[in-house]
Amino acid sequence: MRHPRVRALRALLLLLPLLLVLSACKREAAGPDPATAPAPKPAAMADSDEHSFAEPGRVVIDDLALDLALDFDAKTISGTATYTLEWKDAGATQLVLDTRELAIEQVEAQVDGAWQPLQFALADAAAALGSRLTIETPQRPTQLRVTYRTSPGASGLQWLEPGMTEGGQLPFMFSQSQQIHARSWVPLQDTPQVRYTYSARVRTRPDVMVLMSADNDPAAARDGEYSFTMPQRIPSYLMAIAAGDLVFKSISGRSGVWAEPAMVERATAEFADTEKMIAATEALYGPYRWERYDLLVLPPSFPFGGMENPRLSFITPTVIVGDKSLVSLIAHELAHSWSGNLVTFSSAKHGWLNEGMTSYVENRIVEALYGEEFSDMEWVIARDALKRDIGDMSEATQALAIRPGTPLDADDALSQVSYDKGAWFLHFLEERFGREVFDPFLRGYFDHFAFQSIPTETFLGYARQHLFDAHPGVVTEAEIDEWIYGPGIPANAPQVLSPRMGIVDSARLAWRGSKQLPPTQITSQWSTQEWLHFLEGMPETLPVAELEQLDRAYRFTGTANGEIAMRWYPLAIRSGYAQANEAIVAFVNRIGRRKLIIPVYEALAGTHDGLALARTAFAQARPGYHPITTASVEKVLAEATPTAAPAPAPAEAGEAGEVVETDTQQAGAADDGAVTN
Repeated sequence: MRHPRVRALRALLLLLPLLLVLSACKREAAGPDPATAPAPKPAAMADSDEHSFAEPGRVVIDDLALDLALDFDAKTISGTATYTLEWKDAGATQLVLDTRELAIEQVEAQVDGAWQPLQFALADAAAALGSRLTIETPQRPTQLRVTYRTSPGASGLQWLEPGMTEGGQLPFMFSQSQQIHARSWVPLQDTPQVRYTYSARVRTRPDVMVLMSADNDPAAARDGEYSFTMPQRIPSYLMAIAAGDLVFKSISGRSGVWAEPAMVERATAEFADTEKMIAATEALYGPYRWERYDLLVLPPSFPFGGMENPRLSFITPTVIVGDKSLVSLIAHELAHSWSGNLVTFSSAKHGWLNEGMTSYVENRIVEALYGEEFSDMEWVIARDALKRDIGDMSEATQALAIRPGTPLDADDALSQVSYDKGAWFLHFLEERFGREVFDPFLRGYFDHFAFQSIPTETFLGYARQHLFDAHPGVVTEAEIDEWIYGPGIPANAPQVLSPRMGIVDSARLAWRGSKQLPPTQITSQWSTQEWLHFLEGMPETLPVAELEQLDRAYRFTGTANGEIAMRWYPLAIRSGYAQANEAIVAFVNRIGRRKLIIPVYEALAGTHDGLALARTAFAQARPGYHPITTASVEKVLAEATPTAAPAPAPAEAGEAGEVVETDTQQAGAADDGAVTN
């Protein structure tokens, strides 16, 4: 528990004559150095993973060696995957792998130094999981090889024509394996319960650079053939590959940016604090164990904010806005190097162990670098969104740990609950035990379970031994059970006070009452977070005249800031502000990040005219969307129940309503970060 910030509150009181109302809401041991040591093999995992056909209790992949060819013309990857197997069950005589739209050409086992063919069967595809590949292995070989080819429509790959890239000269390809899309480009035991090392040889056209979630060489030359090694054990969803017109610029001795030439300078400037973030996290939670931490800036069609692929986080260009206001996304992806990549959930039912833990660590990094005031604003935005949206979820999916048997689509598994309720729970523990106790506990947790995949129950067992029982009476079993398995947000959840957000609330309320915009000496200093809060507190609709006033003053329509756009455009659509339609169509054509565009499509789908506009815009944008984004938009349009016209806004001003257009984590499932999901 920390003391109130007296100086900040005193400064806030001085601003009261300028504003009508002030409202806000308060928040409020070093382990061994295994940075380069090989990871121990994890123990067998008892938790079942309903999103995989694999049988890791019988046999597991210990190492994977890929030999692949990228064909940009055919939009396919072809080659071989060679597995080193570890047999767990003495009676097992089959290897079961996950696949999706893969053409399996041959399966062989190495017996007495020679490759011999094996019988295999590829089952019909299941709607969500793909196809079970069953390989008959009566001799239980330790080496097995599959020759295969991907589909041009592989759900985990996107192939971009040159015109869809920043430079416009060379094609681009990238993967997105999380949650269960790795199986669309490699036959695998596609479950986080199986961790393996891997190597790869990749051949392609000589004018593109290839990168993987492995040991990328900043000095590598483009020559059409590349080799990679990943010595640390990873689960399949962290397998990643990308190829395109990519160059490198260093940030520090162990970190840098890969991007297209036209983007690399801007990206490096925006992400200049990456090394400081690494050092701050190491000070809190122990050494960075992956050697390098590089960032790959992808084209705008990347469906998420970021993806924590080890050694090479994939990053959306939509966070490059010139003022570092959205770099909490980098803190989030970096935090995964401890929470998620190092200690991993055993299945999607325990998504909070990855995302809630990471969102908490992200906020600690942001606080360490940019101050408590900034981190408090991030807390407010995330929690306002959760408080608004959690009631729309089924009670079963409001729990942190999803109970077995609860239907859960893999791509929807990482909801706001996983991210924000999970982080809130850890903040609850921090507040109860104090940082002097909680920080060493969390560091010990990362050390103890390093390179393992665990369920919630394993975390709780460790916490009982090393935190709850070691400090009796601080929390009760009933409180922990409510946080982990109960619906909603517990009444004992710590609250957050952000004086700067209080000023924003007052400015908005003053404008709603008087139609006088807040003084420019106030708004000129606002960060992106404050503008988001300003828009989020608006009522469901506004009179068109008021939208015009805001637009003239702040130029929201056409903004280059996607976080502002995803809040402004739905408000404009619901209010019948047709002046924004052209910019809305341009926005969803330019951006493929699900979190930013799904709220816009949802708002458009609310009326017949809007739905027609959404379908027209989608038809134009679809060729540039990732398959994951395409599926999300199709679902919104298919489930649309439009009304005749936008609901009329009240003629006179009223008080600002509840937060209505905040962060939509559900729309962007695995889309990481607080403001920057």
